[in-house]
Parts: sequence; structure tokens; C-alpha cells
Amino acid sequence: MTPAWLLRNEAYTPPSDSDAFLDRSVRSFLGVLSLIRSRTGYTRERRGLDARVKLVSTFVLILFTSLAQRPLFVGLCGTVLLVSLSLCAAEVIVEVLKACFAAGAFTAVILLPSAFWGNTAGVLVVTVKVLICVGVARLLPATTEWRAVTRGLGSFRVPDIFVLVLDLTLRYIAILGALSLDMLYALRLRSVGRNHSKTRSLSGIAGTLFLKSRVVAEATYAAMECRCFSGTYRGGQPQALGVADAFVLSADAALIVVFALIGA
Repeated sequence: MTPAWLLRNEAYTPPSDSDAFLDRSVRSFLGVLSLIRSRTGYTRERRGLDARVKLVSTFVLILFTSLAQRPLFVGLCGTVLLVSLSLCAAEVIVEVLKACFAAGAFTAVILLPSAFWGNTAGVLVVTVKVLICVGVARLLPATTEWRAVTRGLGSFRVPDIFVLVLDLTLRYIAILGALSLDMLYALRLRSVGRNHSKTRSLSGIAGTLFLKSRVVAEATYAAMECRCFSGTYRGGQPQALGVADAFVLSADAALIVVFALIGA
């Protein structure tokens, strides 16, 4: 004879619960982590322009676009940005355009009162300048690994403290972001049907992250001492520039000449 308790239906149906906060947080952390990991050496690096050339081109475009006073030169810089975007992958184009349109919309809203007073041309030029500068600044990390950017900054004798802060910040975001993601998954699994306001657990997650960040910082400092790290970043063995690099540098030089002729 089969015992009665074995024949009893014990299907458990948890009560309705709200996971909107957790879903948004998980998607946000996954987006940040995928963005960082794809540009810190976790994926295979594709051969392209040298990082030093990209840094020089980014600096030249942002500087002279900001200094330009004539719309013709601003339009020329915008054309250079569009040509550069046309050579990129579709996901890079979408990523850069999102940042451009967001910054441009914010600038247009801020300068809207000036347009009402008759300065429409000035508002348009400033908005286009912001679009170009944000697009160029966003295009650099979208097409270059972070370690290549760090190596390029070391080649240009950028202050070591700046490179150190940038490098450690990216690593901490990746480490603590992965920990936060695991904690959100654990919170979601252990509070099914019991925790109707999961936002209250945010303080506990933040406190745990603070303690973990302190432990990681102490471990990083000890590792630097053991490896005799003096805080100096070296650019490494300089690599020969290719034909594409020389072409981009020539275009930068031509842009400077055009600025001296018509842009100022």
C-alpha cells in the first residue's frame, strides 16, 4: 500500500511578486560588464589603426572642432566623423549615434532660450560641435581596447597617476560589477514570493560592495608591493606604423592646415 502522504499533491505556487527593480538592475550591470570585458582583452583584438594614432586623431578633432568659428570647418569635421563611422561595424555606429543624439538633444534644450532671442545660428553651431566632439570621444573607446589606450597614453608621457586611476577604475568596475550581479541573482532566487519590496535590500548590497572594495583595494596594494610596482607606466616597445596609420596622420595634418586657412 502506498502511503497517503506520497499521493498528496504538494505543488507550490509562490504568490505574485515584483521583480522589475531586479530586472532593470541586472540588465544595467550586464550591459556595463559586457562593454568593459569586450575591450579589456577578454575578446580577440582585431587589427586596425594603432592606438597612438587614434589618440592623436581624437585630440586633433576635438580641439579644432571646439576652436572653429566658421560653420564650413565644423561641417568638414562632421564629414570626417561620418566617414570614420561608415568604416565601423553596425553595433559601433549605433552606440556612437546614441551618445551623439543624447548629448545633442541635451545641448539644444539648454540653449533653447538663446534661440528665442534670435541666436539660432549660434545654437545650431554649438549643438553640432557637441555632436561631433561627443561622437569622436565615443568612437575611440568603441573601437579600441582599454589596454591599448593605456599603452598609448604611456607612450605620450601622460602623468602616471592619471593612467593608474583610469586602469584601476576600469578593473574595479569589472570586479565589483560581477560581484553585484551575483548578489542580485542571489537576492532574486532567495526572495521568491516573500520580498515584495526588493529595493530595501539595496542598502545591504551597497554595504557589502563597500566592504568588498576595501578588501580588493588592500589586496591590490599588497600585490603592487610584492611586484615592486613603482607607479610608472611604460609605453612598451614602439611598433611600426602601417599605411593606414600614415594616411590618418596625413589627414590630421591636412585638417590643421585647413583650420589655419578657413577655420579660425
